[in-house]
Amino acid sequence: MKCVFVAIGHDPATGFLEGSGVALDEEKYILQDGPGTTSNIEGLFSAGDVSDHVYRQAITAAGNGCQAALDAERY
Repeated sequence: MKCVFVAIGHDPATGFLEGSGVALDEEKYILQDGPGTTSNIEGLFSAGDVSDHVYRQAITAAGNGCQAALDAERY
């Protein structure tokens, strides 16, 4: 199994996703598809700083990371 977790800080470093089909908003945050961590791409989950406009803090990212890991495991 292969996976990638990227720590980015307060600016969503999602430039590498441009042109990939991943849905991003006008500020380049990944749009989540529903209440979980899923994106519009099957098998792609987002958490914390790349999808959270408000909190973007480490503890929020850690909690979202756990959610994304559980979603990925179920996938």
